[in-house]
Amino acid sequence: MNNLMDSYSYFQYVLLITLAIISGLSLRFTLSHAKQMWATTYHHTLSYALLPVITMIITTLIAGNLALSLGMIGALSIVRFRNPVKSPLELVIYFALITIGIGTAVNFKLSILLTIVVNLVIFVFGKFQNKFDKKGKSIFSISFEEGSSVHTMEVKSTTQIKVLDENKNLSSYYSMKNPVSFNYRLFFLNQDELKKLQEDLKTNNDIQSIDIKYAR
Repeated sequence: MNNLMDSYSYFQYVLLITLAIISGLSLRFTLSHAKQMWATTYHHTLSYALLPVITMIITTLIAGNLALSLGMIGALSIVRFRNPVKSPLELVIYFALITIGIGTAVNFKLSILLTIVVNLVIFVFGKFQNKFDKKGKSIFSISFEEGSSVHTMEVKSTTQIKVLDENKNLSSYYSMKNPVSFNYRLFFLNQDELKKLQEDLKTNNDIQSIDIKYAR
């Protein structure tokens, strides 16, 4: 009976765990670079660090043991994501993290390859989106509108706005040098929260425009 636990030393396991954590966090930082600010929260960051490691350990424990595999499937069947997934991208990232964890346990080379491919795709699409945003255009529809009713606020200002930089609802941000402008895009599930922020921003004379779209 093959057992992955017998294939590596403890030192090698430490290296594999470190690889899984780095791989998961690399996706988080690439998403952040692509202005997907929802991925920068405390909970998402920890999820990206821990999910590949947990999946790797589970894969290692049940490999080659049918009885243990069936028992583990039964035990894990009661575990569900209670927090609703807000976009298809978020769901895909979860699958990528799980696959990275499995790959780290079975074939770490494929795990590294998958990590590179996912990061590269996110980076390239983020660059394209940023390039079109600076021209006032967009090749994609607004994130998080699929599968979730959200209200959208887009703010254009001549200076950076601290209250927006630190806002938990900030989804994307980019700046332009000529002419100088700072552009924010925020999503709200609570309409009253959006209106309160709108009132707070009315006193800021540096704001050039505020565009609000309410969910239907």
